[in-house]
Amino acid sequence: MNVLLNGEECQLRDDARLADAIAASGAPEDRRGVAAAIDGEVVPRGQWDLIRLSDGVRVEVLQAVQGG
Repeated sequence: MNVLLNGEECQLRDDARLADAIAASGAPEDRRGVAAAIDGEVVPRGQWDLIRLSDGVRVEVLQAVQGG
């Protein structure tokens, strides 16, 4: 399936879940400081492994960074 991941087309397997898109974004494996949204709706961390994606959805993955 094709999704729009952080503004760019990304191909994922047909049964992909939100966690797969997060991994494809390059987010750290421990997921610290990471937030995710599907079509503009923030998804709680506890649901990332449960929510299946569908073709054409928009996924945004954000990571907090420390700095000044």
